[in-house]
Amino acid sequence: MCTEHVGRASGKAVTRRAAVTGGAALAASGVAALSRPSAAAATSGALTAARHGLVDLTHPLTTTFPVYALGEEAVRRTATTIEDDGYYMQRWRLYEHTGTHVDAPAHFSPGGRYATQLTVQELRAPAAVIDISRRAARNPDTVVTVDDLRAYERRYGRIPGGAAVLMHSGWADKVEDPDAYRGVDEDGNLHFPGFGAAACEWLVHKRGVACLGVDTLSTDRGLSTTFAVHVTLAEADRYGLENLAGLSSLPPCGASITVGLIPLEEGSGGPARVVARW
Repeated sequence: MCTEHVGRASGKAVTRRAAVTGGAALAASGVAALSRPSAAAATSGALTAARHGLVDLTHPLTTTFPVYALGEEAVRRTATTIEDDGYYMQRWRLYEHTGTHVDAPAHFSPGGRYATQLTVQELRAPAAVIDISRRAARNPDTVVTVDDLRAYERRYGRIPGGAAVLMHSGWADKVEDPDAYRGVDEDGNLHFPGFGAAACEWLVHKRGVACLGVDTLSTDRGLSTTFAVHVTLAEADRYGLENLAGLSSLPPCGASITVGLIPLEEGSGGPARVVARW
Protein backbone atom coordinates (compact mmCIF):
# COMPACT_ATOMS: atom_id res chain seq x y z
CA MET A 1 0.00 0.00 0.00
CA CYS A 2 2.40 2.63 1.22
CA THR A 3 5.27 3.87 -0.92
CA GLU A 4 5.89 7.07 1.05
CA HIS A 5 5.93 7.29 4.86
CA VAL A 6 5.85 10.85 6.12
CA GLY A 7 5.12 11.74 9.77
CA ARG A 8 3.58 15.21 9.56
CA ALA A 9 3.73 15.90 13.25
CA SER A 10 7.49 15.41 13.47
CA GLY A 11 8.42 16.50 9.95
CA LYS A 12 10.72 13.45 9.64
CA ALA A 13 10.38 10.14 7.84
CA VAL A 14 8.72 7.54 10.03
CA THR A 15 9.07 3.82 9.42
CA ARG A 16 5.97 1.72 9.87
CA ARG A 17 5.92 -0.33 13.06
CA ALA A 18 4.82 -3.90 13.24
CA ALA A 19 1.12 -4.37 13.89
CA VAL A 20 0.08 -4.80 17.52
CA THR A 21 -1.30 -8.21 18.45
CA GLY A 22 -4.49 -6.90 19.99
CA GLY A 23 -6.43 -3.99 21.41
CA ALA A 24 -5.23 -4.72 24.93
CA ALA A 25 -1.60 -4.60 23.85
CA LEU A 26 -2.17 -1.31 22.06
CA ALA A 27 -3.88 0.19 25.08
CA ALA A 28 -1.07 -0.87 27.39
CA SER A 29 1.67 0.46 25.13
CA GLY A 30 -0.34 3.62 24.50
CA VAL A 31 -0.47 4.45 28.20
CA ALA A 32 3.29 4.11 28.43
CA ALA A 33 3.96 6.11 25.25
CA LEU A 34 1.64 9.06 25.69
CA SER A 35 3.34 12.11 27.10
CA ARG A 36 1.70 15.17 28.66
CA PRO A 37 -0.35 16.84 25.87
CA SER A 38 0.48 20.31 24.66
CA ALA A 39 -2.00 23.13 25.24
CA ALA A 40 -2.94 23.03 21.55
CA ALA A 41 -3.52 19.29 21.64
CA ALA A 42 -5.61 19.54 24.79
CA THR A 43 -7.73 22.25 23.21
CA SER A 44 -8.40 20.17 20.09
CA GLY A 45 -9.00 17.01 22.09
CA ALA A 46 -6.26 15.14 20.21
CA LEU A 47 -3.57 13.80 22.55
CA THR A 48 -0.46 13.22 20.47
CA ALA A 49 2.93 11.64 20.97
CA ALA A 50 4.36 12.10 17.49
CA ARG A 51 7.82 10.73 18.19
CA HIS A 52 6.22 7.45 19.17
CA GLY A 53 3.88 7.46 16.18
CA LEU A 54 0.81 7.44 18.42
CA VAL A 55 -2.23 9.72 18.09
CA ASP A 56 -5.56 9.79 19.89
CA LEU A 57 -8.25 10.53 17.30
CA THR A 58 -10.98 11.02 19.91
CA HIS A 59 -12.68 14.23 21.00
CA PRO A 60 -13.59 14.47 24.69
CA LEU A 61 -17.30 13.81 25.12
CA THR A 62 -18.91 16.91 26.64
CA THR A 63 -22.40 18.32 27.05
CA THR A 64 -21.47 21.09 24.60
CA PHE A 65 -20.15 18.84 21.83
CA PRO A 66 -21.83 19.73 18.49
CA VAL A 67 -24.65 17.42 17.42
CA TYR A 68 -26.21 16.70 14.05
CA ALA A 69 -29.73 17.70 15.14
CA LEU A 70 -30.45 20.22 17.88
CA GLY A 71 -31.95 18.56 20.94
CA GLU A 72 -29.55 15.60 20.78
CA GLU A 73 -27.00 17.22 23.09
CA ALA A 74 -25.62 15.04 25.87
CA VAL A 75 -26.83 15.70 29.41
CA ARG A 76 -24.99 14.74 32.59
CA ARG A 77 -25.43 15.16 36.31
CA THR A 78 -23.58 14.10 39.42
CA ALA A 79 -25.12 10.87 40.71
CA THR A 80 -22.98 10.30 43.81
CA THR A 81 -20.18 12.12 45.61
CA ILE A 82 -17.30 10.94 47.75
CA GLU A 83 -18.46 13.26 50.55
CA ASP A 84 -22.01 11.87 50.64
CA ASP A 85 -21.68 8.36 49.26
CA GLY A 86 -18.05 7.35 49.54
CA TYR A 87 -17.52 7.30 45.78
CA TYR A 88 -17.92 9.64 42.80
CA MET A 89 -20.11 8.81 39.79
CA GLN A 90 -21.98 10.67 37.04
CA ARG A 91 -25.16 9.86 35.19
CA TRP A 92 -25.20 10.56 31.43
CA ARG A 93 -28.05 10.77 28.95
CA LEU A 94 -26.91 10.72 25.35
CA TYR A 95 -27.69 9.46 21.88
CA GLU A 96 -25.51 6.66 20.52
CA HIS A 97 -24.18 8.95 17.78
CA THR A 98 -22.71 11.67 19.98
CA GLY A 99 -19.06 12.72 19.94
CA THR A 100 -16.45 10.48 18.32
CA HIS A 101 -18.45 7.39 17.48
CA VAL A 102 -19.14 4.39 15.24
CA ASP A 103 -22.06 3.93 12.86
CA ALA A 104 -22.79 0.19 12.84
CA PRO A 105 -24.56 -1.32 9.79
CA ALA A 106 -27.82 -1.48 11.79
CA HIS A 107 -27.90 2.34 11.79
CA PHE A 108 -29.13 2.41 8.17
CA SER A 109 -29.79 -1.21 7.19
CA PRO A 110 -32.72 -3.28 8.49
CA GLY A 111 -31.22 -6.50 9.78
CA GLY A 112 -27.73 -4.97 9.75
CA ARG A 113 -25.22 -5.88 12.42
CA TYR A 114 -25.33 -4.16 15.79
CA ALA A 115 -22.37 -2.66 17.64
CA THR A 116 -21.95 -5.91 19.59
CA GLN A 117 -21.51 -7.85 16.34
CA LEU A 118 -18.59 -5.87 14.92
CA THR A 119 -15.47 -7.98 15.38
CA VAL A 120 -12.19 -7.03 16.98
CA GLN A 121 -10.45 -7.84 13.70
CA GLU A 122 -12.42 -5.30 11.65
CA LEU A 123 -12.06 -2.66 14.39
CA ARG A 124 -8.31 -2.69 13.69
CA ALA A 125 -7.36 -1.50 10.22
CA PRO A 126 -4.61 0.15 8.17
CA ALA A 127 -5.42 3.82 7.64
CA ALA A 128 -5.42 5.84 4.43
CA VAL A 129 -5.80 9.57 5.10
CA ILE A 130 -7.34 11.61 2.26
CA ASP A 131 -6.53 15.29 2.79
CA ILE A 132 -9.08 17.68 1.29
CA SER A 133 -8.56 20.41 3.89
CA ARG A 134 -7.48 23.13 1.45
CA ARG A 135 -10.51 22.58 -0.75
CA ALA A 136 -12.83 22.34 2.24
CA ALA A 137 -11.57 25.71 3.53
CA ARG A 138 -12.84 27.27 0.31
CA ASN A 139 -15.95 25.14 -0.13
CA PRO A 140 -17.60 23.54 2.92
CA ASP A 141 -19.91 21.49 0.67
CA THR A 142 -17.07 19.64 -1.05
CA VAL A 143 -16.77 15.84 -0.97
CA VAL A 144 -14.09 13.20 -1.36
CA THR A 145 -14.22 12.11 -5.01
CA VAL A 146 -12.99 9.11 -6.97
CA ASP A 147 -10.41 11.44 -8.52
CA ASP A 148 -9.11 12.21 -5.01
CA LEU A 149 -8.74 8.50 -4.33
CA ARG A 150 -6.96 7.80 -7.60
CA ALA A 151 -4.59 10.73 -6.98
CA TYR A 152 -3.88 9.32 -3.53
CA GLU A 153 -3.07 5.89 -4.96
CA ARG A 154 -0.76 7.33 -7.61
CA ARG A 155 1.30 8.87 -4.82
CA TYR A 156 1.02 6.37 -1.98
CA GLY A 157 0.02 3.08 -3.56
CA ARG A 158 -3.14 1.02 -3.70
CA ILE A 159 -5.57 1.29 -0.78
CA PRO A 160 -5.64 -2.23 0.69
CA GLY A 161 -8.68 -4.33 1.40
CA GLY A 162 -9.85 -3.95 4.98
CA ALA A 163 -8.54 -0.39 5.23
CA ALA A 164 -10.02 2.54 7.14
CA VAL A 165 -10.20 5.45 4.70
CA LEU A 166 -10.23 8.70 6.67
CA MET A 167 -11.22 12.12 5.34
CA HIS A 168 -9.14 14.98 6.75
CA SER A 169 -11.06 18.19 6.05
CA GLY A 170 -9.73 20.35 8.88
CA TRP A 171 -13.20 20.49 10.43
CA ALA A 172 -11.97 19.30 13.83
CA ASP A 173 -10.53 22.79 14.36
CA LYS A 174 -14.10 24.15 14.50
CA VAL A 175 -15.34 21.80 17.23
CA GLU A 176 -15.35 24.47 19.97
CA ASP A 177 -17.90 26.47 17.93
CA PRO A 178 -20.99 24.29 17.38
CA ASP A 179 -22.50 26.64 14.78
CA ALA A 180 -19.30 26.66 12.73
CA TYR A 181 -18.86 22.90 13.12
CA ARG A 182 -22.43 22.27 11.94
CA GLY A 183 -22.02 24.93 9.26
CA VAL A 184 -25.62 25.99 9.75
CA ASP A 185 -26.95 28.74 7.48
CA GLU A 186 -29.88 31.14 7.97
CA ASP A 187 -32.28 28.54 6.57
CA GLY A 188 -31.08 25.86 8.96
CA ASN A 189 -29.16 23.89 6.32
CA LEU A 190 -25.90 22.21 7.35
CA HIS A 191 -22.66 22.74 5.46
CA PHE A 192 -19.65 20.49 6.04
CA PRO A 193 -17.63 18.07 3.89
CA GLY A 194 -18.08 14.32 3.57
CA PHE A 195 -17.53 11.44 1.18
CA GLY A 196 -19.19 11.53 -2.21
CA ALA A 197 -21.53 8.65 -3.03
CA ALA A 198 -19.41 7.57 -6.01
CA ALA A 199 -16.24 7.54 -3.91
CA CYS A 200 -17.96 5.42 -1.25
CA GLU A 201 -19.19 2.93 -3.88
CA TRP A 202 -15.67 2.76 -5.37
CA LEU A 203 -14.03 2.12 -2.00
CA VAL A 204 -16.54 -0.52 -0.95
CA HIS A 205 -16.78 -2.43 -4.22
CA LYS A 206 -13.35 -1.91 -5.82
CA ARG A 207 -11.13 -1.80 -2.73
CA GLY A 208 -13.13 -3.73 -0.13
CA VAL A 209 -12.46 -1.25 2.67
CA ALA A 210 -13.57 -1.93 6.24
CA CYS A 211 -14.82 1.56 7.04
CA LEU A 212 -14.89 5.24 6.19
CA GLY A 213 -14.07 7.91 8.76
CA VAL A 214 -14.53 11.68 8.86
CA ASP A 215 -13.64 14.66 11.05
CA THR A 216 -17.20 16.00 10.66
CA LEU A 217 -20.67 15.11 11.95
CA SER A 218 -21.48 12.73 9.09
CA THR A 219 -19.85 10.53 6.46
CA ASP A 220 -22.29 12.23 4.06
CA ARG A 221 -21.79 15.95 3.52
CA GLY A 222 -24.00 18.29 5.52
CA LEU A 223 -26.30 19.11 2.59
CA SER A 224 -27.17 15.46 1.96
CA THR A 225 -30.83 14.51 2.21
CA THR A 226 -30.54 10.90 0.96
CA PHE A 227 -27.61 9.78 3.16
CA ALA A 228 -26.31 7.71 0.25
CA VAL A 229 -22.93 7.08 1.88
CA HIS A 230 -24.53 5.82 5.09
CA VAL A 231 -26.84 3.54 3.11
CA THR A 232 -24.06 2.16 0.91
CA LEU A 233 -21.83 1.43 3.90
CA ALA A 234 -24.62 -0.21 5.87
CA GLU A 235 -25.90 -2.34 2.98
CA ALA A 236 -22.33 -3.48 2.31
CA ASP A 237 -21.98 -4.45 6.01
CA ARG A 238 -19.30 -1.81 6.64
CA TYR A 239 -19.13 0.74 9.44
CA GLY A 240 -18.48 4.46 9.67
CA LEU A 241 -16.48 6.67 12.04
CA GLU A 242 -17.60 10.24 12.69
CA ASN A 243 -16.23 13.25 14.61
CA LEU A 244 -12.60 12.13 14.50
CA ALA A 245 -9.88 14.40 15.90
CA GLY A 246 -6.18 14.74 15.17
CA LEU A 247 -6.13 13.59 11.54
CA SER A 248 -3.65 16.33 10.64
CA SER A 249 -1.07 14.48 12.77
CA LEU A 250 -1.33 11.21 10.87
CA PRO A 251 0.89 10.25 7.94
CA PRO A 252 -1.10 9.79 4.70
CA CYS A 253 -0.32 6.08 4.83
CA GLY A 254 1.49 3.66 7.08
CA ALA A 255 -0.64 4.11 10.21
CA SER A 256 -3.19 1.71 11.61
CA ILE A 257 -6.17 2.46 13.81
CA THR A 258 -7.81 0.62 16.68
CA VAL A 259 -11.45 1.45 17.46
CA GLY A 260 -12.47 0.92 21.08
CA LEU A 261 -16.22 0.67 20.49
CA ILE A 262 -18.56 0.32 23.46
CA PRO A 263 -20.58 -2.85 22.66
CA LEU A 264 -24.03 -1.50 23.47
CA GLU A 265 -26.85 -4.05 23.40
CA GLU A 266 -28.56 -3.82 19.98
CA GLY A 267 -26.56 -0.65 19.42
CA SER A 268 -26.84 1.20 16.11
CA GLY A 269 -23.30 2.31 16.89
CA GLY A 270 -21.85 4.06 19.88
CA PRO A 271 -19.15 6.23 21.40
CA ALA A 272 -15.61 5.02 20.75
CA ARG A 273 -11.99 5.74 21.62
CA VAL A 274 -10.04 5.69 18.36
CA VAL A 275 -6.24 5.45 18.42
CA ALA A 276 -3.80 5.55 15.49
CA ARG A 277 -0.30 4.09 15.56
CA TRP A 278 2.60 3.79 13.15
